[in-house]
Amino acid sequence: QVQLVESGGGLVQTGGSVRLSCAASGRTFSRYAMGWFRQAPGKAREFVAAISMSDSTNHADSVKGRFTISRDNAKNTVHLQMNSLKRDDTAIYYCAGRLYGFRPYTDDQEYNYWGQGTQVTVSA
Repeated sequence: QVQLVESGGGLVQTGGSVRLSCAASGRTFSRYAMGWFRQAPGKAREFVAAISMSDSTNHADSVKGRFTISRDNAKNTVHLQMNSLKRDDTAIYYCAGRLYGFRPYTDDQEYNYWGQGTQVTVSA
């Protein structure tokens, strides 16, 4: 079992950047697919980005060209670099993990483990 802890959220201005990090416990992090999802007030949770255990990535159309997911297996960490932020990016961002993650899954039902979330607020 793995525990996930997100960090890096906060208040940022439109057009600004922020990097989210998700630290994972355990020794098998390299075998996990990792994903980032977000949930805005009054909206359903949605896929943002994912990376497989072989470093294949997938990004939602709404963030392509602005957000980048990456992983550092030596540090058991996955990052989400968020650039050119928009007001619509305001949400709670959740990190998710799935053991033996062969693909960068976009469906949240594919993930077994979740972090507690970190708030990102983009101001005008």
